[in-house]
Amino acid sequence: MTPGDAVLEKGAERLQELADRAAASGGPAAKLAEPLAEDAVLLRRMKPSLMVARIKGEAPTDLEPGAGATVAPTGPQLGARKPSRRGPNPFLVIGVALAAGVVLAKVLDWRGHAHPRG
Repeated sequence: MTPGDAVLEKGAERLQELADRAAASGGPAAKLAEPLAEDAVLLRRMKPSLMVARIKGEAPTDLEPGAGATVAPTGPQLGARKPSRRGPNPFLVIGVALAAGVVLAKVLDWRGHAHPRG
């Protein structure tokens, strides 16, 4: 086992322990148990020695979906996006807000001169 394999195996063991603790605790943490366990399997499959073996053709390159591999979606998950043009132009809103702020500042400044405090 190479040093890289050892590092990845240690990380996978820690992820698996964390997944086991999360599953045992129940509640909201239990929802994370399955993804953490899948990540541990993925780390074990990413060992450098296994990757070299797959490149050389000495290890299988196709994974079974039940063996820890995830299946990529075949198409878009949310459907077609529809252009949404609701509301006014943001630059118009910013311009109106700027103009209103300037007018308000002028009015307050003008009213301040009408009633001096000193």
